[in-house]
Amino acid sequence: MFGTGLLKGLGITLKHALDTFADDRKHVPSRYQDSVKGGNGRRVIEQPITQEGLLTIQYPEERRLLPERFRYIPMLIWDTQANEDKCTACGICAKVCPPQCIWIVRDMDANGKPVARPAEFYIDAAVCMSCSFCVEFCPFDAIKMNHDFELAVYDRYPQLVYDKAELTVPVEYYAALWPTQWAAEEEAKRQKEAEDKAKAEAKAKADAEKAAKAASAAAAKPAPAAVEAKASAPGEAVASNGGVVVASADGGATDEAAAKKARLDELKRKAAETAKKRKDGGA
Repeated sequence: MFGTGLLKGLGITLKHALDTFADDRKHVPSRYQDSVKGGNGRRVIEQPITQEGLLTIQYPEERRLLPERFRYIPMLIWDTQANEDKCTACGICAKVCPPQCIWIVRDMDANGKPVARPAEFYIDAAVCMSCSFCVEFCPFDAIKMNHDFELAVYDRYPQLVYDKAELTVPVEYYAALWPTQWAAEEEAKRQKEAEDKAKAEAKAKADAEKAAKAASAAAAKPAPAAVEAKASAPGEAVASNGGVVVASADGGATDEAAAKKARLDELKRKAAETAKKRKDGGA
């Protein structure tokens, strides 16, 4: 029949309206269960996804409890223990930002050398698309997504361009907004520190064992036999090298050389005598 779909839709709407009316007649309506009162009629309401019926929040007096993974614009984390920015001004967040809404100026020391911290940090909230790419690519967990979405202003520039002072929040603020993620990050950090410590201890132990083995091997190795040589003549220097006797260059002839010289002199003498006899006989 023509119009049955329209009547069915209107019936569903009427059912939700009656359920909401009946719920509002209760002493504590379902939308106010587990809510937090803030005084002056203000209330923070948690709306579970399993809740049925229409739910109207009287904003701004009533506000929804935002889920942990809700994100709006980024925020910079200040490490309260180290008393310094976690940001090192590496510029990765500015490079990966799709709308290019992040500007960073690195700080410098008194000598003009770059320092690993930002001197200026700007985010144009009017351009930011809340993609959280900057958070995903940050290697130091220095930038996170904030829950603050009430950023309405009359002038877009410069009021929607947030500087470093407006973006910086303590790490405790981040831990309160993202408790599950913060706990997971801290646990991962502790595990990494424990692994690094175990690796360092294992390396130190291996080095100690290696040094001990080298020392024991050096102690067990016999010393080379010393060869003592006596010079055959004054001024003759004899050096010992691995048990072999070697005469120095200016130390004179060895015994073998002296014997050769003596034989040569004897042959020359005999040759001279033979030549003399031959000459005398011929005369």
